Formats: sequence, C-alpha cells, structure tokens
Amino acid sequence: MESQLRLIEQSFTIRYSTLAHEALDEMPDSFTITDPYISGHPIVYASRGFLKMSGYSRDEVIGKNGRVFQGPDTSRRSVMEIREAIREERNLQISIVNYRKDGTPFWMLFHLCPVFAKKDGRVMNFVGVQVPILRKPRRSGSEFARNGVSLCEDGSGFRETVFGSCRRELCSDSLVELSRILALESVLGVDDAELVDEPCKATDIEQRKATTAMNNILSVLTRYSESTGRSVSRKRCCFSAMGPLGASLNISLGRIKQSFVLTDPHLPDMPIVYASDAFLKLTGYTRQEALGQNCRFLSGPDTDCSIQYQIKESIRTEQGCTVCILNYRKDTSSFWNFLHISPVRNASGKIAYFVGVQIESSCTNQDKQKLSPDIRQLSVVAAVKVAVRGSSMGASTSKS
Repeated sequence: MESQLRLIEQSFTIRYSTLAHEALDEMPDSFTITDPYISGHPIVYASRGFLKMSGYSRDEVIGKNGRVFQGPDTSRRSVMEIREAIREERNLQISIVNYRKDGTPFWMLFHLCPVFAKKDGRVMNFVGVQVPILRKPRRSGSEFARNGVSLCEDGSGFRETVFGSCRRELCSDSLVELSRILALESVLGVDDAELVDEPCKATDIEQRKATTAMNNILSVLTRYSESTGRSVSRKRCCFSAMGPLGASLNISLGRIKQSFVLTDPHLPDMPIVYASDAFLKLTGYTRQEALGQNCRFLSGPDTDCSIQYQIKESIRTEQGCTVCILNYRKDTSSFWNFLHISPVRNASGKIAYFVGVQIESSCTNQDKQKLSPDIRQLSVVAAVKVAVRGSSMGASTSKS
C-alpha cells in the first residue's frame, strides 16, 4: 500500500513541477487527473471544484478509480463508452449520472481527454472535466412544469427560464448554479429519483464550458511539464519508438499484482515496455528507469553467464524457459530471481512480446537447468496473454 501511494505521488510530481499543482488548485473548475500506468488507473489529482461538487475530501479521492462515483442509476452504456474512449486514447464528451458522497445522484457532462508525452507519444494521463447539467425535472400538475418559472437573482438582474427538462444556464460559475437549482428543487419537493428518470443532454453553453476548462488545464500541464524535461501535449506528436502498449492494455496489465515485465522482441535490444508495480518494488527502480532497458540491466558481477545464454536461446527459438538467476537491485544488493519467461502472441497468432515473471527465492541448492514454473508464474502468463490478445482484437476491430 505504501509503495502504491508513493507511485501515485510520483506520478504527478515527476512529470509536472510543484508549481503546476499550485496553478491547478487556483482553477475553479471540477476535474480529475488519472494515471493509466498505475494499477487500477487511479486518480492522482483532484481539483478543489471537484471536491466541493462531490463532497469528498482529497484524501478520500486520491488513489481511487472513477468508478467510486457511479451508482445504481449510472448508465452502463455510458460507462462502456468511457472505457472505449480510454482504450482508443481519444477525447469524449458524454452525459452521465454520478453520485456525491452523501449518495445523491446528479447529471453531469463528462469531458475526457488523453495527455500524450511529446517524446514518445505515449499516453501519460487522462484529464476528466465534470460540468453539472442543471435541469428542472417535470412535475405533473405543477404550474412550474406547465409554464416554466422566471427567477431573478437578488440585485443582479439575472433571469433564467426553467423548462420541463434541461435548463440553459447563463451564469459562469457552475457551482453557484448548482447550489441555486438544488435549493429550488428542495422548495419544490423534488425527489432525487426524478433527477435521473430521463436522459439529460448538456446545453451548448455547458459543452463550451467543459471545452474551455479542458483547454485551460492542458495549457497548465503543458507549460509546467516543460520545466521538468518531460513535456506533454494534448495531441500525439509522434509514435513511440518503444511501441506504446496503449492505455487499455496498460490498465489490464495493472490489475496483475505479481512481479513481471513485458519486453518487445521487435525493437532493438528487446527493451522492457511494461514493468509491474511489484517488479518496481522488488528491484527498487522507478518505472521511468526500467522502461527502455534490456533485462540485462539487472545483471551484475556474479550473474551466471550460462544462465543468461539459456535465456537468450529460449528467446531465439521462441520457447519458454524457467531459470534461477542472480540479479541485482538498484541499491546493488543481490537476490536470487526464480524467473519464468514465455512468448506472448497477439490475436493473429504472432509473437508480440515476451513476459518475464520474477519470484524472489533462495535457489541455491536447486538444479538450475531443469526447473518447472510456479503456479503463480503460470497464472501471470495466462493473464498477460488474455490482456494482449484482447487488446489486439480490440485494436483490429476499431480499425475496421
């Protein structure tokens, strides 16, 4: 748990300077930032506007997946559309019912946008902007529902017309609007269930509000990422020389809790393209330090060259192998790595990656040439194969 929290903290601070956090805190909008490379695709930043709108504290939100804000009236179709946009790494605007901490539902416009690394084109984060959709539910027999109601803000001269479904709001502060309409609904005796009985479409003003907020957020992230040397962009500037796995595959792999890496045999020197949280904890390296390396970077002065050759031959012949090899952590301490390697094929049957699953073990008195994989390693290999095949099938379907 401690290592997970450290990864979440590093996710934001390593890529963006501390000034970015301060600049985002000053923005009035409701939004969250998530990291698809961390297990569970958690929230790594939540704005003050979002906390005020949802009723949660920052500690209750950071590290959680956005699913915690969904409930019984949240459309499964809308959830699937969001997942599909994440898998395809594209923008999305969609109306959806979410729930506050106190359990009350509300309609909101959800605007999703990926954030790409300029260097290699990988998706680094997703930004989600939430704009409340303010509406007056229908009430049978009510004069308000039949004719609408004209309200005037104290001394402001601001007027609004309430129709039988969604309202077109003319006020710039959505949180003020939300408080006002909730107060009105309280006076009218509106039941929470009435809020979600019928679909509610965002107005043009609400859509523009979400787009403007997103542009401002991405401007902050872009500006402050440059000072760390890890520049980001709202558009993919290039395709990764590392062969980006895609957000969907990263999320699927992140659900696997054991220590493992994925390497790409089609790239020079077969670099690591995915490293699990457990692998980072075992070796002491950060994800940025591990990605792009050949697995030899774990070798040291007492690593057995014959075992390294055995691994090389199994990869050359596209076969799996199980060995016990002496590896080294970042702090130079050594450990026995009970390692199982297996090819991973895509939906068309071609080898896409090799997976290496590590278990720290004693290994000292075993026959290191005739080992059998542990059931835990076989489970990881099976889960990785399912994730890769599913991802490649989804990619081919989206292109057709």
